[in-house]
Amino acid sequence: MIYEFNGFIPVVDESSFVHPQACVTGNVIIGKNVYIGPGAAIRGDWGEIIIEDGCNVQENCTIHMFPGKSTILRASAHIGHGAIIHGAEIGRNVMVGMNSVIMDEVVIGDECIIGALTFVKAGENFPSRSLIVGNPARVIRQVSDEMIAWKTEGTKLYQQLPSDCHQTLKPCEPLRSVPSERPKQPILYNFFKKHN
Repeated sequence: MIYEFNGFIPVVDESSFVHPQACVTGNVIIGKNVYIGPGAAIRGDWGEIIIEDGCNVQENCTIHMFPGKSTILRASAHIGHGAIIHGAEIGRNVMVGMNSVIMDEVVIGDECIIGALTFVKAGENFPSRSLIVGNPARVIRQVSDEMIAWKTEGTKLYQQLPSDCHQTLKPCEPLRSVPSERPKQPILYNFFKKHN
């Protein structure tokens, strides 16, 4: 659902996909080829949220801020299932792991990888290419070229997903038995074949 709030109507590029069970409110700008998953809450009521081209915000994520602050996801940021971004700036091509919490006035540099369940306290600033884990968050090493290549490939799947959803996602009744022939998933098959 898309909601106007206090005169602000969300801006969503037509190439992007916001799942009908996500909620986008107010002062939100969503760029090109962005995927917003079901259960995501993107609430631009107290400040601005900018989600640049090629980002994905997966199921049950929350994006919000303290009053008067902004939240920015730079191009190709990858926000894993259940993560919370609260008034932070997430750099270009960053991966935020599942159920991580990134607090206000945090700046995450480009091409960082944040491990699942990581807690980044308010005001922290991490340089580009940091591998960040823990509670509280700390840098354990630099992100290798191989790691960022793996992350970038995974994000490409999500950058294709908006188009796939526009073309094929529709409500339906479930089947009551497994059909003898099922559709193939070539994108996923090729991805996993390449990485295993």
